[in-house]
Amino acid sequence: MTIRDIMTTDLITVTPDETLMEVDAIFRANGVRHLPVEENGHLVGILSDRDVLRSVSPFVDTLSELPRDVRTLQRTAREMMKEDPLCIRPEASLGEAARTLLEEGINSLPVVEEGGDLVGIVTTRDILWHMSQEHA
Repeated sequence: MTIRDIMTTDLITVTPDETLMEVDAIFRANGVRHLPVEENGHLVGILSDRDVLRSVSPFVDTLSELPRDVRTLQRTAREMMKEDPLCIRPEASLGEAARTLLEEGINSLPVVEEGGDLVGIVTTRDILWHMSQEHA
């Protein structure tokens, strides 16, 4: 079995200029935890829901909120994303993806073709689910 067999291909992506408020809404509306960041059709970064949580002021929507706290919502994906994310090819094995995720301490890998086109994403959860189905 290869990554092509289990990757998510119905991708939801964001642009580097989308704000934290917009990105957060995309996470909430789609129930995803990782978003590839594309610019002019090229993968330039990746965002996790944890990146967004770390970027929001804890005082937003509280009595202690100040204008600077609200301004955190205007930060862009470019400011929060991990640039040049590790990627994997669709032909890679699940074992290779699992080792990369574990060794790098990450939870998702964008899947790119040899030419660099983003064609999917695979997460730790995807691999665990498919492994559990094989051994059920």
